[in-house]
Amino acid sequence: MNIKFRLTLMSFLQFFVWGAWLITVGNYWFATKQWSGAEFGAIFSTLGISSILMPAITGIIADRFLNAERLYGILHIIGGLCIAYLPQVDNPTHFYWVIFAAMMCYMPTISLSNSVAYNILKNNDFDVVKVFPPIRVWGTIGFIVAMWITNLTDNKASANMFYISAFAAVILGIYSFTLPKCPPQKLIDENASLAKKLGFDAFKLFGTYKMALFFVFSMFLGGALQLTNMYGDTYLSEFSNIPQYKDSFVVKYSTIIMSISQISETLFILAIPFFLKRFGIKQVMLISMLAWVLRFGLFSFGDPAGGLWMIILSCIVYGMAFDFFNISGSLFIETTTDSKIRSSAQGLFMMMSNGFGAFFGGIISGIVIDRFFTHDGARDWHHIWLAFAGYALIIAIAFAVLFKHKHNPKDVESVTH
Repeated sequence: MNIKFRLTLMSFLQFFVWGAWLITVGNYWFATKQWSGAEFGAIFSTLGISSILMPAITGIIADRFLNAERLYGILHIIGGLCIAYLPQVDNPTHFYWVIFAAMMCYMPTISLSNSVAYNILKNNDFDVVKVFPPIRVWGTIGFIVAMWITNLTDNKASANMFYISAFAAVILGIYSFTLPKCPPQKLIDENASLAKKLGFDAFKLFGTYKMALFFVFSMFLGGALQLTNMYGDTYLSEFSNIPQYKDSFVVKYSTIIMSISQISETLFILAIPFFLKRFGIKQVMLISMLAWVLRFGLFSFGDPAGGLWMIILSCIVYGMAFDFFNISGSLFIETTTDSKIRSSAQGLFMMMSNGFGAFFGGIISGIVIDRFFTHDGARDWHHIWLAFAGYALIIAIAFAVLFKHKHNPKDVESVTH
């Protein structure tokens, strides 16, 4: 079987596993189980905790002790079994610990899948820069296909979403054992300190005002990255509580509507080089923050009838909001840090945004929604999204005023070619 096709299948299944439940778990939580918003916020915080704890640990294991493709397969099989157990759980506390175990297995596989692909492509003399992006795009397609399957099989509020995900995870885990071997490279200095092995050297970047400010903003904006994934499908589905919208297309196919966000991601990735060269890294990050204001604001005023265009536009804007921040932030690290700690610095960026940011965003948003925007079990989505839009606007204004970075087109060209 063609190597590129095999890696494409791996990428497709990698994100299919996630897409089968990530967007729709809110419907299962609120509509099927009728558990509280504060407890639901804790569920999404597991993504953040896992992103903080596991990638560095699994990276060391793959670098020194165990073939990367085998570790990847083991994690998917264990994680899949955890996901398969979720339908048996009948209380939110138990659910939290099971999903936490599943995320401790799943989150590190995102970076491991990249490592496996890079290793195999290089060993087969492929140009990674040219060949990998088209392979990775199929991961987003896998996410979208899983969302559509969950919705079209009428399982967006059903426990079956977990079985769909678990089945794909176990299949992927078994499949990974058939991939070309990616043995440990053992490049880490045996005499290096534990802190250095874990990449903690990058924390010295906090001693520089500009870098410290960048990481703080990464954390604050990271708090917004998963909010529409957490609540978007539930928001659209709860229009069924309004009689004139009960049988609308938006309510029936809410997950498909939300998948426009992922489709938008694949398109905006192609636009990033142009925006970076034209506006520079700081301006692109600022555009991302303003796009988040639009993402939340349009949701606030949208509805399944006359306001449907706002819901659709919000989903389109998501691609700009999500991609522009993640990729421009990564390029800022690439162009401003010492090569000796660059990989660790990239890990620190992910830790602050998808780790601490996602953790605090999940916890705090759940508490705020429960305390201030839920009345007699009904959620006031208009003001929930307005509050999130206000939060993103404050971050954007503060970033524009406080963060100083001079645009150098040569820096951008060096990392986009």
